[in-house]
Amino acid sequence: MNRPRNRFRPLDGILLLDKPGGMSSNAALQVARRLFRAEKGGHTGSLDPLATGLLPLCFGEATKLAGLLLGSDKAYEADIVLGVTTDTDDADGQVLQRRPVPAVERSALAAALAPFTGVLQQRAPVYSALKQGGEPLYARARRGEAIEAPVREVVVHAIDLLEAAGDRVRLRVTCGSGTYIRSLARDLGEALGCGAHIAGLRRLWVDPFREPRMHTLAALEALAGEGGEPALEACLLPLEAGLAGFARVELDPPEALRFGQGQRLRGPWPPADPAGVFTAAGVPLGLGSVDPDGLLSPHRLFRAAAGAA
Repeated sequence: MNRPRNRFRPLDGILLLDKPGGMSSNAALQVARRLFRAEKGGHTGSLDPLATGLLPLCFGEATKLAGLLLGSDKAYEADIVLGVTTDTDDADGQVLQRRPVPAVERSALAAALAPFTGVLQQRAPVYSALKQGGEPLYARARRGEAIEAPVREVVVHAIDLLEAAGDRVRLRVTCGSGTYIRSLARDLGEALGCGAHIAGLRRLWVDPFREPRMHTLAALEALAGEGGEPALEACLLPLEAGLAGFARVELDPPEALRFGQGQRLRGPWPPADPAGVFTAAGVPLGLGSVDPDGLLSPHRLFRAAAGAA
C-alpha cells in the first residue's frame, strides 16, 4: 500500500530544537520539517552528530535570518577525555594514539586553558563540513585522502573549567561563529602532552536565544498526537524573535512603502549593519543596513514588506 504523501504548507517561524545525539543537523531538520509540514526550512549552523542541544530551525520567511544567526555567538558544555586522540577529534572516530595522562593540578589546567581564549588561529578538524574545491573535507577524509585542514581566525570569549578528575575535563565555552570545540579539545590535549578528544558536547545557547526553551523531537511528536498542528505552531517563535539582538529601525507607512519597493531611505538612524526593519506597529519588514550618514539600504525583504508596497 502506498503511503499518502505529506502535503507541505507555507509556515513562518523559528523552532528552538534540542537536537538529539546520534543524528545529523540536516536529518533533525527534515524530521521537524515533515512534522510541521513546512514548505521551506533551514538550520542555523550544524551541530556534530555526537552533539546535543540548541539548533535553531527556521521555517518560511525565517530562513532569511539563517545567515545572521549562523554568525552569532554561542555557548557549549564539553566533556573531554585526555590521553586519547581520534581521527575525528571526538568519540565517534577511530583511535589514533593513546598516551599517559600527566597528573595536572586544577590550577595548572586552568593555566593551560588561558592561551585558548581571545582571537585564535585554529585548525579545523579533518572531518568537518568545511569545503575545499567545492567538496566537504569529511568526504575526502572518508576516501582516505591526505588533507591539510585550513587554519582560520576564531574568537573564544571565555572558557570556564567546570570539572577536572583523572582523564576527564568538563568545560563551558563561549565563542564566536566558526569555532570548533573539537579542535579546542585536540589542541588542549597537545598542550598537555597527552592528546584529547570530545566525549560529549552540548550547545547551551545561540544569540539572541540566551535562555532558550528548547523542544525535543520526541516531545514535538507527542504534542502533534495530542494537540495537532495548532499545538505544534504554539512552539514557534515569530520572525521578530530572531531579530532581537540587532539594531532596530522603525518606519512610518510612507517609508515602509518605499522600503518594500527596494528604495533607500535617509533618516535619523544610527549606523548599523545589520538592522532589523519594522513598521511603527512592530511588523518586521526585512533586513537592512544604515551607513554613517543615516542612509538605510534594504538587503532582505520579508513578505510583509511586499504588502506595505
